[in-house]
Amino acid sequence: MHPSALDNGGLFFDTYLNAGEALTVLDIGAQDVNGSLRALAPAACRYVGVDFAPGRGVDVVLDDPYRLPFADQSIDAVVSSSCFEHVEMFWLSFNEILRVLKPPGLFYLNAPSNGDFHRYPVDCWRFYPDAGAALVRWAVRSGYRPALLESFTAYQKLDVWSDFVAVFVKDEAQVARHPRRMLDRLDRYMNGRRHGEQGILCPQEHPEDGARLRRLTGHPKGLG
Repeated sequence: MHPSALDNGGLFFDTYLNAGEALTVLDIGAQDVNGSLRALAPAACRYVGVDFAPGRGVDVVLDDPYRLPFADQSIDAVVSSSCFEHVEMFWLSFNEILRVLKPPGLFYLNAPSNGDFHRYPVDCWRFYPDAGAALVRWAVRSGYRPALLESFTAYQKLDVWSDFVAVFVKDEAQVARHPRRMLDRLDRYMNGRRHGEQGILCPQEHPEDGARLRRLTGHPKGLG
């Protein structure tokens, strides 16, 4: 797992989860490849890692990538980092996550906004600033009532990835139970959204790599 993904995952746990509470946390795409969110979760958590193949950090291997073998409203928090780009129909996975979450339950999503083509076993998607709001609209059409608490694009750290980060609560009626935001603890980010606020925070049209290329070439479109 690349450095910024670890940093953002740790910030999610520190911001949203009570360190002493015995919560059940489900990690989708949990295989430990150069690091795992499991090591950053509060010690009191019951941590369950699922993936599509066996490996270090995987407690449950999924037979169907769009079916989680857990009861309705049984999970306190779901996390997924560097996985959704490999899920062909990630919107179906989003609904399944909402199904297993308790009403005040949280879903933390980290997926690349740019970066190299990397198949595991496929590489299908990159996530832009409107992705979180679009997932909420999809879920509402599917009969759920989630809310996007916040989202943003993180700056790179020692790698080529710019992480798109989003935090959802399963039931919009439970928003007040989660007053803290990762955005309040970040020095810099791009294209943020915050529940209850209109517009984009710290808007930036060009991705980090594109802005860097424009500076190097002196051309408004980089090499275009």
